[in-house]
Amino acid sequence: MTMKTTLKLTAAAASLAVLAGCASSSALEEVRMTAESAQADAAEARSIATQAQNTANQAQRDAQAALQMSQQNREEMNRMFESSMRK
Repeated sequence: MTMKTTLKLTAAAASLAVLAGCASSSALEEVRMTAESAQADAAEARSIATQAQNTANQAQRDAQAALQMSQQNREEMNRMFESSMRK
């Protein structure tokens, strides 16, 4: 091979290496963007889950309060019934 041919092959190989590096760089950037998007989605899902948990906790407290009130009403009605039966 002549020096001119070797130089041409070296230049072609260097060009291919640069192009491959750019492709790898863009692929890496795409992966990074996908990971950031997944992180944002996970943060949003965590926020929604926290809000759902808070809502469920409030519903549980409300149900517990309603049950307690129902039991108190039943006891009061029983006392009233017993009082009316004694008269």
